Amino acid sequence: MTAGLVRTVLGDVDPTDLGVTYMHEHLIIDSLTVARQWPHILLTSADDAIAEVAMCRSAGVGSMVDAMPMASGRGPERLARVSMETGVHIVMATGLHTEKYYASLPWVGAASVEELAGMFVDDVTVGVNAADHLREGAHRTRHRAGIVKVATGATGMSDFARKTFDAAALASARTGVPILTHCEEGVGGMEQIELLSALGVPLSNVVMSHTDKVDDASYHTDLLDAGVNLEFDQALRQGSSAVDGTAMSLLTQIDRGFGDQLMLGTDGARRSLWSTLGGHPGLAWLASGYRPILESVGISLQMQEKLFEHNPQRFLTIKRADDASDRRYERRRDEKKERI
Repeated sequence: MTAGLVRTVLGDVDPTDLGVTYMHEHLIIDSLTVARQWPHILLTSADDAIAEVAMCRSAGVGSMVDAMPMASGRGPERLARVSMETGVHIVMATGLHTEKYYASLPWVGAASVEELAGMFVDDVTVGVNAADHLREGAHRTRHRAGIVKVATGATGMSDFARKTFDAAALASARTGVPILTHCEEGVGGMEQIELLSALGVPLSNVVMSHTDKVDDASYHTDLLDAGVNLEFDQALRQGSSAVDGTAMSLLTQIDRGFGDQLMLGTDGARRSLWSTLGGHPGLAWLASGYRPILESVGISLQMQEKLFEHNPQRFLTIKRADDASDRRYERRRDEKKERI
């Protein structure tokens, strides 16, 4: 692995090339499970994504993290096309989502920690399978992942989640790529921190998603004080309450000294949010219409530059992975098993 670069779907880039970065997006979601159960988040068209991302590009966006991980609807070749045709860098995720996405894929639940970690590492170092809902048989593309995603669901840290967190910790130690976590309804962050810490993961290499669904400043402060990063991603859905919602949550944590650990995204995985699909306000709003709201509550242009650019650049940069970090992970995992 090459440290000091950011791995995008089209190749490695210098962090300073990222520009304004959206930290949690969903540009392609294409799976039978989603089509049957959650059609409101089905996003299969590269053409639609190109049109929506082009509007973001016109609003000044330079990069996006696509947060759909392995076997849950990810589309590596379509993401590559979106990036190529819009000029927006896309960091693709490996890892796994919550268990509900894999009900029709028994191999996901049956795989061991080592097997999953190996798949995640291959996604980062070799390339993502063109049809990665298939364990075998699909050709590997040249498009590589640059972040590992894991998730806890409504029931908290299930056995399935523990296994995926374990595998993600190992994959991150072996590759140096950062970890992005999904917090269902914004909760469960402290439980995630406890497990990641036990696994030897540097918490500065972790960003948590959706925690601004919880209107509790002390909860956000506790997470940040532990050392993780937070990407707040609910503003796009807040409409007329955007000023009193995520914007004020950001300001509170900035005033408490955590400005270096905060980032922004849209979590725009709803067709009703895309301008291209007749929705509102469109993904570009975060980089355009949201900025005056941030300024109105007292978040300076300099701080906005940190939230949108400097913090993502630092976080997404591949850290140096070596045998020492791998051994540290193995030692922490053995200690955890002994306690259990």
